[in-house]
Amino acid sequence: MKTLPIINPRAAGIDVGSEKLHVSIAGDVPVVFGTFTSEVYRLRDHLKAHTVTTVALEATGVYWLYLYTVLEAAGIEVVVVNGRHVRNLPGRKTDLADCQWLATLHAHGLLRGGFVPPAAIRQLQDYQRLRSDHIVGAASQVQKMQQALERMNIKFHDVISDLTGVSGLKVVQAILQGERNPAALVALCDGRIQEKKRPAMLESLRGTWAPEHVFALEQAHRVWSFYQGLLRECDQRIEDILKSLAGPELPAPDATAPKPTSRAKQPGKNAPQINQLHDLLVRLCGRDVTALPGIADYLLLQLVAETGPDLKAWPTEKHFVCWLGLSPGSKQSGKRRGNVKRQRNRAGRLFCTGARSLVQSVDKALGGFYRRLAARKGGLVAMKALARKLAGLYYRVLRYGLEYAEQGLQKYNARYEEGQRRLLVKLAAQQGFQLVASPIPSVGKMT
Repeated sequence: MKTLPIINPRAAGIDVGSEKLHVSIAGDVPVVFGTFTSEVYRLRDHLKAHTVTTVALEATGVYWLYLYTVLEAAGIEVVVVNGRHVRNLPGRKTDLADCQWLATLHAHGLLRGGFVPPAAIRQLQDYQRLRSDHIVGAASQVQKMQQALERMNIKFHDVISDLTGVSGLKVVQAILQGERNPAALVALCDGRIQEKKRPAMLESLRGTWAPEHVFALEQAHRVWSFYQGLLRECDQRIEDILKSLAGPELPAPDATAPKPTSRAKQPGKNAPQINQLHDLLVRLCGRDVTALPGIADYLLLQLVAETGPDLKAWPTEKHFVCWLGLSPGSKQSGKRRGNVKRQRNRAGRLFCTGARSLVQSVDKALGGFYRRLAARKGGLVAMKALARKLAGLYYRVLRYGLEYAEQGLQKYNARYEEGQRRLLVKLAAQQGFQLVASPIPSVGKMT
């Protein structure tokens, strides 16, 4: 009876827990270590003493991150695997058995590791994810401010578009300082807002002014302001990392060269306040990815923090969109075939965010693609298909240096109609018919 060949007899498996680390080399008897830093270093020395070159471990919460950093610094290859892909036989689930099973599979070359970005990109990723958490926290305080205003029957946040805009914050701060006159509060707003919405604003600022709700408004405003300070600190850390990764500055553009005619993409409300963010991203990526529709500087920063600027970890575009969770999986058993719904990761959800910005576009070919597909398949399917197409363009730009050129909605529709005509001619020829073009009659006025 043939057995599977052992590819690497010095491959190890580690079952990572919150209190203990179980280590097995090529499926041998496990050795147990603690999770304190001194124990982790002792585990590292144990692996090096046994000339272990590669280690497999499961991605268990955040427990594996510190271990990955230590082993990576020691020059040991770490393969992070999905726990669903390495399930043991039923009835044999223990930490000791798990590490032996991992080591056995890894020694036979049966494990495939997931993508883990380099150390510098992981650092950028941590700051960016922390910043995203602060944005969520700040948004919850905006809701509490609106709730406090509602309790006082102040409808000001319903009249203006943004309570945390310049005009909204001036009014909130004046209320907290004791101002109750609606006319004085309206005078603090922008002139254009006063011109268009003054009567509604005057009525919306007449409330009950209960002291307990004013106190709640003050507390929420203070916490929101605190989050804004945290966001600025994160922006500074992100800027420092981008400068260290971006390399030397680009030469100044030629003053005589024609400037691009496309309108610059406006940063969003939660975009980081980083000097020359666009130039830093261009230097880091080696090309201007924001030429793609739906991808602005802030979205590109989040994507780079998740995927890195080098996409060589994915051999093809299909591998990349599969990792994002934007392509359907396959399921076949005998004559039965079906699809498996994939779970989108953070980067996949970011591409969906970029795709949503193209839904209402009036001059983009990708917007026309979404509307055509949504009419047949529905909005959810069309949105995912558009995100997949956008991810493919992103991969080609970063991997092969594709220069994206927007062809426009009219050209896209013309090309689609031409494809439809060719298909009709082909179908007619298969049935022995011949199509004859005729002008579409114009619809005249009824008499």
